[in-house]
Amino acid sequence: MILRRKLSNAEFKVMHSIMKLIDIVYPYVPARAKSFGIQPGMTVVDYGCGPGRYTVEFARLVKPEGRVIAVDLIQIALLETEKRLKKNGVGTVELKLAKGYDSGILSESADMICAVDMFHHVDPAQFLKETSRIAKPNGVLMISGGHQTRESIKKAVRDSGLWEIIEETRIYIKYSKLY
Repeated sequence: MILRRKLSNAEFKVMHSIMKLIDIVYPYVPARAKSFGIQPGMTVVDYGCGPGRYTVEFARLVKPEGRVIAVDLIQIALLETEKRLKKNGVGTVELKLAKGYDSGILSESADMICAVDMFHHVDPAQFLKETSRIAKPNGVLMISGGHQTRESIKKAVRDSGLWEIIEETRIYIKYSKLY
C-alpha cells in the first residue's frame, strides 16, 4: 500500500496516543466492530490495521475457527498491534507487512476486508484492485469513514468497477466483489 503521504514513526506515535486517549474516554471500538457483521469462522483482513484497535476485536469475533490477517505498510504499526494482541491474550492473528500494494495475502482468501479510517491514505484504484484480488468470490469489502466525504469514497469505488454497494449505514459502506 502506498500512502498518499507515508506516516513517519513520530506521526504514527502521535496518532496512536490520540487513539489511546479516545479509547479511554469513549471506548466505541468493540461495539462498532460487532456491527460490521463478522461471524465465527470467517477470514477477516484488517487492512491498514494501525495499532490493532480493531484487530483484537475481529479476532474475538471470528473465534474459534476463524482467522484474522492484520496488514500495514508501517512496521511500527505491526509491532504495536502485536503488543496489543499479547496484552489481550489474542494469539491467532497473522501480521503482514505490505510491500507497496502487495499485501502478501493469498488470492481469493478473505471473506471480509475491513478498511477502517484508512481509505484516505491510499491510491483508491491500486487499493481496490488488491482488495478485489484477495477477496473470495463472495467476499465483502467494508470501508468505514475516514477523513474524506462519503461521496468521494463511493465515487472511487464505483469508478474501480470492481465492487458494488450491498449495505450502507451511518458507520460504514459494505461492498460485494463483482468479479
